[in-house]
Amino acid sequence: DVCSELSWHTGTQPGRYWRWSFLEEAVVGDSGLRFHYVAAGERGKPLMLLLHGFPEFWYSWRHQLREFKSEYRVVALDLRGYGETDAPPHKENYKLDCLIADIKDILESLGYNKCVLIGHDWGGMIAWLVAICYPEMVTKLIVVNFPHPSVFTEYILRHPSQLIKSGYYFFFQMPWFPEFMFTLDDFKVLKSLFTSQATGIGRKGCRLTAEDIEAYLYVFSQPGALTGPMNHYRTIFSCLPLQHHEVIMPTLLLWGERDAFMEVEMAEITRIYVKNHFRLTILSEASHWLQQDQPDIVNKLIWTFLKEETKRKRE
Repeated sequence: DVCSELSWHTGTQPGRYWRWSFLEEAVVGDSGLRFHYVAAGERGKPLMLLLHGFPEFWYSWRHQLREFKSEYRVVALDLRGYGETDAPPHKENYKLDCLIADIKDILESLGYNKCVLIGHDWGGMIAWLVAICYPEMVTKLIVVNFPHPSVFTEYILRHPSQLIKSGYYFFFQMPWFPEFMFTLDDFKVLKSLFTSQATGIGRKGCRLTAEDIEAYLYVFSQPGALTGPMNHYRTIFSCLPLQHHEVIMPTLLLWGERDAFMEVEMAEITRIYVKNHFRLTILSEASHWLQQDQPDIVNKLIWTFLKEETKRKRE
């Protein structure tokens, strides 16, 4: 059951962000949750499904929505608990098996049985797991700055430096306090993630504009808007065990080497788990926020991968 409506917002909401604001929703599967997404490109074209990370929402894919609509139906989702998508109140509703099932159900709600799946950060983790659990649904997998989940869990146990970089996973286990910290000083933590020298987009990157920052602040300043996103992390230690680990579709892994949260060594190790064509590209000057930081390069690399896979099939 997919319902669409045009919804042009005025007044209090950020200008450029809301130029996109045709609201589309899918009521999904057994969960009955309403998922908000923004789509570009004609219905009936091959589906490209985009999964954002933390603390983001569909808007982090704005450059890709524009770029790939010529050949794809491009759908950028607000994940469960994010933005305008429904946010169940209990943390048990954010277990990884629920998040994986969401993607399967959304695909079906959109009228597709397969897609090019692209994920960044936490959305990358979900994309890997969907590709492993439902390989028939993913024609090509593209992940940005997140290693294969088995690499991540094995690496973090052996490398204290990565454990420290992932310290926020542990911090987010606390109830209510992490949300409160994010709101202090007009959401200073949220802004600094994207703009500070340590974690943000660098001097050579495509820095977020004041309007971009305003869009993020608008979404995450809504009442309760941070609890759903943090609940994703609050179930991580009870995550489903993987029955198998192999990825069998062509896979592209893109990585910003200046990622403050993920050590680049994990990118190369990921190769072990991909039993098909695997391409890894590491961008030396780029940050964790790669598809926003270097959109032109990222888009070119994705086009090259998609076209070389089409050519490979013909041969």
